[in-house]
Amino acid sequence: MASERKATADPARSLALLWRTREPTSRSAGPALSVDRIVRAAIDIADAEGLDALTMRRVGEALGVGTMSVYTYVPGKAELVAVMIDTAYGEMPRPTVEGDWRTRLERIARDNLALYQRHPWMLRAETTRPVLGPHLMAKYDYELRAIVDIGLTDVEVDAVLTLVLGHVKSAARAASEVVDLERETGMTDGQWWQSHAPWLETFMTADAYPTASRVGTAAGQQHGAAYGPEYAFEFGLQRVLDGIAVVVAERAASR
Repeated sequence: MASERKATADPARSLALLWRTREPTSRSAGPALSVDRIVRAAIDIADAEGLDALTMRRVGEALGVGTMSVYTYVPGKAELVAVMIDTAYGEMPRPTVEGDWRTRLERIARDNLALYQRHPWMLRAETTRPVLGPHLMAKYDYELRAIVDIGLTDVEVDAVLTLVLGHVKSAARAASEVVDLERETGMTDGQWWQSHAPWLETFMTADAYPTASRVGTAAGQQHGAAYGPEYAFEFGLQRVLDGIAVVVAERAASR
């Protein structure tokens, strides 16, 4: 997201937009324009065409208004993307999940994965500097409450959540890249590997590369390709939770 990062959102304007502290009143004769309508149209564009296709002019066209009308409500693309992210966070369910901390963390992980699958542009738009909007705050509070009682310090609880969400984002990004490659090349991963099979059979022999040949063949047969996004997510999530369980057990034993 190089272009978006260069156009850094102005903090004051961004926060005013996120929290809706002030918003112009539409004077047009047509359907009332608002920040919410603009953001919804922008999300639809990004969902369908990707973040690169999103411009203030494109949003105006989608709403049937001039570009300057959009600027009346949203000062720029960077601020618009920030509100889009926060709005997407607001879509996430926040149910009361029964069960132990592991069950709760699994639910959090899967809900975040589903969000990235609905809005893959978020994988580019999010940075380590969060959008400080109401939906992000509610999401963060909800997710912390799901694990705050596991016997770790507040700093460790925050680190646990960061670790799990980091795995989710990494897995979602890898899965998105698979989809993007298929769309760009017109070939599935399976088809791509099949087209390279003669080369592999010639050069990557069991005699020359015994371990790679054995393991690669097993993985390929399992996934139908060299990489299985769903398997990678599930395997990685369980290993992350296993590691957290060790820390939780250690803290319980030391009390």
